[in-house]
This record gives sequence, C-alpha cells and structure tokens, in this order.
Amino acid sequence: MASSSSYSHSASSTFYHVFLSFRGGDVRKTFVDHLYSALTDRPINVYKDDKALPRGETIGPALFEAIEHSKIAVVVFSKNYADSSWCLDELSHIMRCRDENGLIVMPIFYDVEPSDVRKRKRDFGEAFAKQEANNVNKADSWRKALFDASNIAGWEPKHFADGDWLTPYFLRMM
Repeated sequence: MASSSSYSHSASSTFYHVFLSFRGGDVRKTFVDHLYSALTDRPINVYKDDKALPRGETIGPALFEAIEHSKIAVVVFSKNYADSSWCLDELSHIMRCRDENGLIVMPIFYDVEPSDVRKRKRDFGEAFAKQEANNVNKADSWRKALFDASNIAGWEPKHFADGDWLTPYFLRMM
C-alpha cells in the first residue's frame, strides 16, 4: 500500500474514478446498489467493497489503497454510518487524502441531515457515541473528519425525484 504521505494523485496512479464509502446495512441493497449501477452503466470505474475487494486480502490496507487510487470519494452518510469504526476510519483516510492529495469528496446525506453529521446529533450522534466510547484514541480524528466532510456542499436525495440525479455530475468530472 502506498503511504498517504508519499502518495501523489495523478492520472497514472488512478485505478478508480469513484470510491463509494457507506454503511452496508443501511444502504447497500437500496440506494448504493442503484448508484453503483447508474455509474457503472457509464464509463465510470467504481470501487464498491463487495464488488472490488479481492477475497483473501486484508480489508483495511486494501480499502486505503483503493481510496488513495481514486479520483472521487462519494461518502453516503446514513443514520448508522457512524456506528461502524470501519466507516469512520475510512472517512478519516478519505479526508486526509483530500487535504494532502486533492481527492474530491462528495457527501450524500441519505435520510440524515448534514447538521446531524456535523454536530453528531439524533440517530447519527447516538451511533457515533457508541464508537467514541470504544475508541477514545481515534475519536478526535473521527470528529474532525465528520465535521469537515459535512461542511462540503453535498446532496440530499430526498430533494430529488429522479433516481439518476448524480451521474451527470460524475460524467462532467471524468
């Protein structure tokens, strides 16, 4: 795996156009499967863990490498996103790659308000509190990543009737 401090984002190092970060139980078989299909029906190479993660590989390093070799990270915040230390670690790495290497981060707020993510309120806050109690040493970096990501202008699917509302944006980015 390339270290994030030595990694330099360039077209030659990009394996994926889009890396999808999401809490599987919340959105994998609904929203994310539809988004994945809409993107892969176009000439967009998408990293989705159940499709791209080779069996037998150690999960953490493989995910971080995929993030480092992506042009765009789409973070689908849902009510239980913060209930997963994997998701929070992934988000911290995504935001570090954004700061250090220019990774484009596109948040989607699925059935959760951006302010709930930013301030860790309601269901999202309850999920975060569980992880925070079990991972005190990581909590500060997670809070910063959540705050920074929720301050990026993103999308709230509840405001769109068309299920393929995001794909045109990706096509312009490629």
